[in-house]
Amino acid sequence: MDIVKVLVDELGLKTQDVNNVITLLDEGNTIPFIARYRKEQTGEMQDVTLRELFNRLTYLRNLETRKEEVIRLIDEQGKLTEELKKDIIKADTLQRVEDLYRPYKQKRRTRATMAKEKGLEPLAGLILGQNLSKDEFENRVLSFIDGEKGVGSREEAINGAMDIIAEIVSDNPDYRERIKKILNSKGIVVSEGTNKEENTVYEMYYDYKEPVKSIPNHRILALNRGEKEKKLKVGISGPDDEITLLIKSLMIKEQSWTAQYLEAAILDGYKRLLFPSLEREIRNNLTERAEEDAIKVFSMNLKPLLLQAPIKGKNVMAIDPGFRTGCKVAVIDETGKLMDYITVYPTEPQNQVENTKAKLKELIKKYGVNIISIGNGTASRETEIVVVEMLKELNGDISYIIVSEAGASIYSASEVGIGEFPDLDVTIRGAVSIGRRLQDPLAELVKIEPKHIGVGQYQHDLNQGKLDEALTGVVEDCVNSVGVDLNTASPSLLKYVAGISGKIANNIVSHREEVGKFKSRKEMLKVKGLGPKTFEQCAGFLRIPGAKNPLDNTGVHPESYAVAEELIRLDYKNMGINEIASKLQIGIPTLKDIIKELEKPGRDPRDELQKPILKQDILKIEDLKKDMILDGTIRNVVDFGAFVDIGVKEDGLVHISHLSDRFIKHPNEVVKVGDIVKVKVLDVDIDRGRISLSMKQM
Repeated sequence: MDIVKVLVDELGLKTQDVNNVITLLDEGNTIPFIARYRKEQTGEMQDVTLRELFNRLTYLRNLETRKEEVIRLIDEQGKLTEELKKDIIKADTLQRVEDLYRPYKQKRRTRATMAKEKGLEPLAGLILGQNLSKDEFENRVLSFIDGEKGVGSREEAINGAMDIIAEIVSDNPDYRERIKKILNSKGIVVSEGTNKEENTVYEMYYDYKEPVKSIPNHRILALNRGEKEKKLKVGISGPDDEITLLIKSLMIKEQSWTAQYLEAAILDGYKRLLFPSLEREIRNNLTERAEEDAIKVFSMNLKPLLLQAPIKGKNVMAIDPGFRTGCKVAVIDETGKLMDYITVYPTEPQNQVENTKAKLKELIKKYGVNIISIGNGTASRETEIVVVEMLKELNGDISYIIVSEAGASIYSASEVGIGEFPDLDVTIRGAVSIGRRLQDPLAELVKIEPKHIGVGQYQHDLNQGKLDEALTGVVEDCVNSVGVDLNTASPSLLKYVAGISGKIANNIVSHREEVGKFKSRKEMLKVKGLGPKTFEQCAGFLRIPGAKNPLDNTGVHPESYAVAEELIRLDYKNMGINEIASKLQIGIPTLKDIIKELEKPGRDPRDELQKPILKQDILKIEDLKKDMILDGTIRNVVDFGAFVDIGVKEDGLVHISHLSDRFIKHPNEVVKVGDIVKVKVLDVDIDRGRISLSMKQM
């Protein structure tokens, strides 16, 4: 297989670019580094494309390795033919290779293997041959009766031979391929409730059917979860008559005496072996497809969430709401440093509203609080009411915002959280995290496993290895696109910088604590374990504000410092880009990046994004009226629509059919997490806490 050609054709890329990327990857370069600093060699491929190419390259290389292994294993059995070898070499999926290998694979003990042990394989050959008359066949059958081998009668002999034929039917790679196509095009996914009297979230699937070829991914995951929770029985229904007729037409000769046995063996082989095997395979394929889509949705949601505009230069009061144990309050300065913390009890059962307001006012005045950040968990609504009353009494220019606290409790009890605040209660750590998420979402959220951040769908039902790998890639891309302050970054943030492992991240922080702040990028080479290759990969993504060389606080890579310095000496603003590139002997993409960095040194690309909506008053679900127009923030995007925070406790749903005035295949075509949007209220169900919204004509 020409792997490069496959990648070029599938991804629509240029051959030279693909070859260059493969070489760069094989040399140990990271994807963020390749995407940012090797644009001339890659045709300016984006990090998303590079990851797709890398994943597909890995699959194709594994496929070639498996082909070689299967060819060797069959050859060792002395059963490899030229035709079979060609089929294996031609196979374009791992599943096809396994189907071809299936007849030669060492099996666990089956009815067929036991029949072979009894010496019945030749009898199976006679039935398959279909060349004997009735008398000839009956005489030959008698010769296989042997009590010592466990064949006590004519019926036992024939049944054993039919078991062998049934397995042959099931293992035939061509039959499997053809029947798989039929089931994929005509099969039906069927589900029924295990207890139809029970009220569950799966009621719509208690008697449900949908074609295999068109069932949506989110429904596949819903059915899988219902089955896992033993609320549903799920299977595939296929056109059995059509399939068995096809196999018969391929195997049975007309007027053959043994056709009756062959037909029975075909039916048994299909129903007992082949169909269950293909049903599992098709369901696995559906699940894999649905999981890949869900992981893409999760990745798509995670990126804008991590890249939300930070609220800089503000002292924040963060509140982690609660009932019985009270609300944990933390005040952090503009750098995220904890200045003070208390616990207040404004909600049930203590209802210390006035006492709470007095204590909060005291903290606001003492520390110059600019913004209040309230977690959206238990008692959030009740706490918000008290905060709004207090702000009205203060009559000052202080706003508040409701912040997702997804994963805050995990951070609080993690090694990272304990390491940062070893003497604090876990709940206070959670409050600090809620405040820091407002100040710098990226720096704070990287401390939590991405799958716990609270965006996506069915994330706990997905292949956790694939999910972690994909989301780690998203976090890496986000961290490296923003850049990291080498002198303030935590190990949690540093480990996502290109080329830096968790161990080296800890070594950087240890070096910083022992020697003092880094004054230049070159000093990184003094860090234990950080050699020239790691330096090459990470240097351009690390910033040193106030460095002697201003380029150390930009995205210009040290390998391009000489070019950047020469560019500064030129009157480049009066020159054409091609002229500059020719004069400096540098590629145009890299030159453009250098110019951008020189014009805005130390820039944070997030500063150009929409800022979160800050509030000063409260809105209740009871306040909502049909056709009301509101501003909202996209909190989550799923296959069937988008959830929008409009300032009440419950997020409203904009169904995919109401997201745009034009037809769209997926919500991500028009919205992403963090977008500020205008919505119209379609319907409000107060009892069920459901809000239907529309973005049409908005």
